[in-house]
Amino acid sequence: MDHTKRAQAIEDALRQKLAAQHVEVIDDSALHADHLGARDGGGHFQILVVAERFRGLSRVAAQRLVYEALSELMISDIHALQMRTLTPERWSADKPSVGS
Repeated sequence: MDHTKRAQAIEDALRQKLAAQHVEVIDDSALHADHLGARDGGGHFQILVVAERFRGLSRVAAQRLVYEALSELMISDIHALQMRTLTPERWSADKPSVGS
């Protein structure tokens, strides 16, 4: 799967499985071209996920939900994943984006 399709697959999975209201995906794979995981085909991604499902959860618990939602993609399409998980209220309060 090419990187554009991987990023779209990540977004689709998060929207479908977590009912995410907002998803941003940045493909950092080119920055890791010589990395072992990249040579094996897995990509490096940064994501921002905004979902009501995160309400009342710790950061770790919210991240577990993301890993569960992406479990099939983690097998071969994602090698590394950096994420921010926010509730809709938290996101609308400060509108962070991926990488901030």
